[in-house]
Amino acid sequence: MQLGGSVKSGSARYTFQIFIATGANWLIMNSSEAPEFAFLSDGGGMGELMRKHNWVQSPLGSPASWPQSLRTVVGLLLHSKFPMFVAWGPELSCLYNDPHTEILGTKHPAALGLRLQDIWAEIWDDIHPIVVQAMQGNATYHENLPLTVLRRGAPEQAWFTFSYSPVHDESGKVAGMFCAVVETTDQVLGERHRVEELVRLRQLVQKAPGFIAVLREPSHVFEIANDAYLQLIGHRDIIGKPVQEALPELEGQGFFEILDRVYATGEPFIGRELPAMLQRQPEGRLEQRFVSFVYQPTIDHRGNVSGIFVEGSDVTETVRAHQALRESEQRLRQLANTIPQLAWMANPDGWIHWYNDRWYEYTGTSPEEMAGWGWQKVHHPNTLPAVMEQWKTAIASGEIFEASFPLRAANGEYRTFMTRAAPLRDTAGNIVQWFGANTDVTPIEQAQHELREANHRKDEFLAMLAHELRNPLAPITSAANLLKAATLNEVLVRKTSQIISRQAEHMAALIDDLLDVSRVTRGLVTLDKRGVSLNSVLTETAEQVRPHVEARHHHFELELPADPLFVQGDRTRLIQVFSNLLHNAAKYTPEGGHIALNANTAHDQVVITVSDDGVGIRPALLPYIFELFTQAERSPDRSQGGLGLGLALVKSLVELHGGQVAAHSEGAGKGSVFTVCLPQANAEQTPLAQSDRKSGIPRLGGEKRILVVDDNKDAAEMLSLLLEAAGYAITVAYSAHDALSAAQRDSPSILFLDIGLPDMDGYALARKLRSLPEFSRSLLVAVTGYGQPEDRDRALQAGFNYHLVKPVKMSDVLNVLTENEYHGAPTGGTTA
Repeated sequence: MQLGGSVKSGSARYTFQIFIATGANWLIMNSSEAPEFAFLSDGGGMGELMRKHNWVQSPLGSPASWPQSLRTVVGLLLHSKFPMFVAWGPELSCLYNDPHTEILGTKHPAALGLRLQDIWAEIWDDIHPIVVQAMQGNATYHENLPLTVLRRGAPEQAWFTFSYSPVHDESGKVAGMFCAVVETTDQVLGERHRVEELVRLRQLVQKAPGFIAVLREPSHVFEIANDAYLQLIGHRDIIGKPVQEALPELEGQGFFEILDRVYATGEPFIGRELPAMLQRQPEGRLEQRFVSFVYQPTIDHRGNVSGIFVEGSDVTETVRAHQALRESEQRLRQLANTIPQLAWMANPDGWIHWYNDRWYEYTGTSPEEMAGWGWQKVHHPNTLPAVMEQWKTAIASGEIFEASFPLRAANGEYRTFMTRAAPLRDTAGNIVQWFGANTDVTPIEQAQHELREANHRKDEFLAMLAHELRNPLAPITSAANLLKAATLNEVLVRKTSQIISRQAEHMAALIDDLLDVSRVTRGLVTLDKRGVSLNSVLTETAEQVRPHVEARHHHFELELPADPLFVQGDRTRLIQVFSNLLHNAAKYTPEGGHIALNANTAHDQVVITVSDDGVGIRPALLPYIFELFTQAERSPDRSQGGLGLGLALVKSLVELHGGQVAAHSEGAGKGSVFTVCLPQANAEQTPLAQSDRKSGIPRLGGEKRILVVDDNKDAAEMLSLLLEAAGYAITVAYSAHDALSAAQRDSPSILFLDIGLPDMDGYALARKLRSLPEFSRSLLVAVTGYGQPEDRDRALQAGFNYHLVKPVKMSDVLNVLTENEYHGAPTGGTTA
């Protein structure tokens, strides 16, 4: 008889055949054993176990009674290195070899001689149909059959490849079943793991941010291409196609040749930011992209190149960003060369690689000297360590660098620069370079120093102002107290009144100086320019200051040309200019000195000089002599007086006339010369001479009544006394309410109204009066401490005819009254 079968394990298939010759036994028997056990000889551990096994209770009975067919199969399996068993008889009792014990696990050795159903009870439902088929004479084969077995104390999933073959006895009937089996659990799980790993690998490839492709064979056929690769080429169908067919537009761009070389040599190729013209849309135009990639050859088990692994990135946006950055940097350099600052650029590590032209012009250095850290050469050694430390800190932190330090110029001079450098970052936030600029702040430092000096002079001025204002208040207060006395004769009253008048005029002059300076410095002064005889102006000025000059016993000389000199100017302001200069000359010249006022012409200019042989001007003070609050040094008694405003006012007024003023002195104790130059005018521009006004208070009033309204009773009373002296009947009111009642009762033709009234301001009172028919043509005069042009305009808009600023001068009041006597109440906006 013949018994055959095959078993496959992995990729290998094992085939066996059994030949049984009737009446012959090819098994070698050991002469020392009983003949009935000879077929178990050399059967390994299982052969030994079978010889020792108690077969009395087994359905198989003693091996001596086993049929030859069973003996032959048992002998075969015992000598095989392949796991085998045979199930014999109606009970399918099992006999197996040593390799099969590994499959049985803890079921061995108890499984020997047991029924197959009892051994594998847990899988009997799975294998019973197969067993039945084999016992019916049909051989079966199963590969990697999964079974849940219980062989090590717990259920476990296992896979087996086996064949069941029927075994015939001597009568030709199927008496048993032969099984060759191999456990393939490790192979199945390994294959499953390999497949899972392959799936994961493909998923990773697909999800990779860079493009990946696998090419096979010398023609570079696409085997794998991830989404990034397909996106790069426009999602074309390329799998299974050679690269030249899949991407024909690459012809002539060098990529095919590189692939051939890598495949032929086995040497990888690395490309960085290479341009590639790709057709990313069907029938679309070619589009330039930039790619960085590697062509890595893959090697098979024989060591031959089998394909090429392609991995890379589409760096188009990065390349374009770098191009844009370079272009931007170029534009930045061009722009930086147009600015006055010293500009520079540095690498992320602080290495300065570029300076603008202004840097080299200022420092007098060359690019070779300044490269890298060469800039340290132009820093002051005292400040360089701190600058270096601060710069390194900024580089490490990425924060803006700000510092001020001196830099040496080409002439060796150090000037202070304020430096600011900011990092320039890419889209990822990485610093790509630094841009810095150095601004020369030396002028600012000088200006700050000058500002501090000016502030110091201002503080001195305020202290001086307090002193100067208190000086006239003392005699005024004393005179006022004296006037309260009941027993004063007329001479004492007149003398006291003169003191009060003189000191009040002095205070008014101080306040006028303050207001004039304020208006002039803010550009609020408007000159009433006319043709003016300078001879007349200088003569009148000399007469005004003569008492002050004579009081100090000075020798005064006035030298004017025989022919009149004419200028276009404001007569009052010109008198103010030369009066200031002459007062200063008298003030700063010791008693008995010499003062001269001269005028002449030179090159269409009228040149006026005021000279003295007084204390002179120190050289350090001379550059600032026309600035506000500047004065020569004084002793603690401050005997010269004044606020230090006069010369600043002189300069401003002269410049408003289109002229210049200059000061000269040889030094302390050597006198001073002030020179004023004004544009000369034609004689035809000279106005008619005005008649001199008579002194004293004229009698103008007649039967007219004036209403004086002021909440300051002293001010109202003094103005009333002056107006009474001019011949007017006076009514006084101290509030707007009382003023309205008095006006309706007394019907005054002239009303002097204070603006700052408590119950209704003067503007509202004027509008109220103008609304009454009887006062529509009355003369309204605003009396106020607000003297700005906008205050005057507001008064005229409210209905006032005149706007007088406190302290009110009697001359201004008389001008208003005189004009009213001759012309009546004006309808326009004339002011005094």
